[in-house]
Amino acid sequence: MRIVPSIAAAAVLSLLLALTVAPSRPADASVAALPGGKATYVVSQGHLEAASQQNWVRLGSYRFAPDGTVTAALYLWWQRHPEARQRTGTVPDSGCTTKAGGSASRPRTCEVLTAAGFTGAPDESRTGTYTVSGNVVSIRWKIAQTWTEQWYVRPSPDGKLARLDLKHSTLATHGYGYGSNAALGTRRAMSSVKAFPGSLRQDLTSWAGGKLIPSSGQPFGHSAFRACATTTSCLTYLQPSSRGACQKSGGCPKYGGGTRSNVSSIQYYLTTISNSDRRDTLWHWCTCLAMERGEFCYTGNSHVKPLMQIIDDKGAFRGWVGVEASFSTTASRAADMMAVLRITDFR
Repeated sequence: MRIVPSIAAAAVLSLLLALTVAPSRPADASVAALPGGKATYVVSQGHLEAASQQNWVRLGSYRFAPDGTVTAALYLWWQRHPEARQRTGTVPDSGCTTKAGGSASRPRTCEVLTAAGFTGAPDESRTGTYTVSGNVVSIRWKIAQTWTEQWYVRPSPDGKLARLDLKHSTLATHGYGYGSNAALGTRRAMSSVKAFPGSLRQDLTSWAGGKLIPSSGQPFGHSAFRACATTTSCLTYLQPSSRGACQKSGGCPKYGGGTRSNVSSIQYYLTTISNSDRRDTLWHWCTCLAMERGEFCYTGNSHVKPLMQIIDDKGAFRGWVGVEASFSTTASRAADMMAVLRITDFR
């Protein structure tokens, strides 16, 4: 005798068959598109207004996750809370600088300075959400005040990098960003920086004396720097003369360019801050400024420029994003020097 299943049993059987053959729901249904297909970015940004003396600059990293969240770790320098330069512990040897004639132009073995706090942990971290629409990534940070950003996303011709060009921000006025899928712990040694085969150019907007000064396409002669013998973490360069800096009107009435001594050389130092992340720093000052004070190493208002290395998908060095956070050694905020900058082959 043929056994006929009950209606209830037939319904259960049909349901089991349906579950067996029905296609599964995609596991990545909630995955967001990474901006430019890149997860990690180094970012420099600032609020720079000519009429303000409460400008700020930030430098650090953004990490984009496939779930639509973004995290930031940033160093902050603000005119409202000016901080003195700090030592890095790096002292280049006398043989690592490009030598020029005359005792006034000799290399100076000075301990390299950087902006306050840059040798330690970032000042701030925050999280937010992001969306990508076409070539624009929009970010909303989860903080007490409204802070949103929009960046144009530009892929490099070789596809190994993506660039962020600031479109809009509720707080920042200027910004640069570069991203890849290399870990933020990936960096290149100073030997690789010096050996970089491409041409690096600098773009920046600087604030000084209540004026905004934009500059674009300045060559950055990394190949002219020389390695130090006593440390592998430092490059230096003594620019023998400068056309616009270090003149008599620039603070060197006795020794500067145009005087009888006619010293217009500039001391440059490029130093690794950490071997485990992207931090470097650039320090430079006019030789004649130290001479005016009777100093070997200048202790006045020198230029300190924290940098973050740009590393592409293959782990290759491609330049830096950076800021200047050079607060005056006097109480006058008008003598501060601040900037948002990039030095790279992909502009």
